[in-house]
Amino acid sequence: MNSVYIVLILFLFFNLVAGIWRLMYGPTNEDRILTSQLFGTITVVILLLFAQMSGYAVLRDVALLFASLAAVAAIAFVQSSAKKRENRHSDD
Repeated sequence: MNSVYIVLILFLFFNLVAGIWRLMYGPTNEDRILTSQLFGTITVVILLLFAQMSGYAVLRDVALLFASLAAVAAIAFVQSSAKKRENRHSDD
């Protein structure tokens, strides 16, 4: 069963590597925030797989922390983006 976890972790890690391209070369900030959300989600899943595989329950707590931080980062981006749009439209 551990080999299945290892294969899943490697697959998810390669998804992270592929996401770096979008993070660096994304044409818009929205692409970049979606990529950071992808990183957060994949990190949580990898930590949960490690927790299941190794039996360390503390990794589940760390995964929950990462999930919370990813949600806060998305909210902060949306608020910042909305303010920038309001400022752009008020200048017109």
